[in-house]
Amino acid sequence: MTMGLAPHLAAAACLLPAAVVAVRDGRGVALWASFGFAGLVAAAWTTAQFGPSWSPGFGSALWLTVAATLATYLALCLVTTRIRRIACLLAPYLALLGLIAAVWSQAPARATTDNVPVAWFGVHTALSVATYAFVTLAAVAGVGVVLQERALKRREPGRFAKLLPSLNDCEHLEYRLLGVGEAVLAAGIVTGMGAQYVSDGAPIVINHKTILTVAAFVVIGALLLARQRWGTRGRRAARYVLVGYLLMTLAYPGVKFVTDILIG
Repeated sequence: MTMGLAPHLAAAACLLPAAVVAVRDGRGVALWASFGFAGLVAAAWTTAQFGPSWSPGFGSALWLTVAATLATYLALCLVTTRIRRIACLLAPYLALLGLIAAVWSQAPARATTDNVPVAWFGVHTALSVATYAFVTLAAVAGVGVVLQERALKRREPGRFAKLLPSLNDCEHLEYRLLGVGEAVLAAGIVTGMGAQYVSDGAPIVINHKTILTVAAFVVIGALLLARQRWGTRGRRAARYVLVGYLLMTLAYPGVKFVTDILIG
């Protein structure tokens, strides 16, 4: 769906109230109202962009990421109270992604020609998006670990340290979210191999996306193993979480940025 820049910027602006409220307070009715509003706008705007068919554009991919991450976060808030307080980091980051999506919304998308059944492609896409949402939340929790550890060493808690969960809670979130993300990523890799086999007759095609995805799987798996066997945690573990997230980012929206904008 082709639109002017103004509607995209307006949609991105709807994410700002959640960011402002989260940084100023970090809790309360206003926070959940603003997050709920942001989630509804992101979901509606993503649906409007994709329309009746799949749109592989970079801006659309970012909006799908924002909507999926908000939906996952709000769902997890109903399950655990620990995750609620990472809002002060999550909301500004998602608002930034929305702004980037708006800026690059006018870039032409490269159409996909894969001969893959719609149902199979839908399952693989859902798993990929869910993986990225969980790893995004894990990376935000990892940033929280770094900030809380720094605050403890300096004995001067800053604004974010006061809003964030405790260091132990941030580490718990980081580990659990990564574990779920790794499991979903494994399923995504399997369905991706199936889709590739249906499309080209070969289960694996070596390209940038494949290499980056497998590298992210290995890094995250190694960190989970190190945490379980040797108790790796703190800033060192957070660095590996961010490396895994960087690899996932390069594999998903990063590849679309290159194909749609730098090459296309």
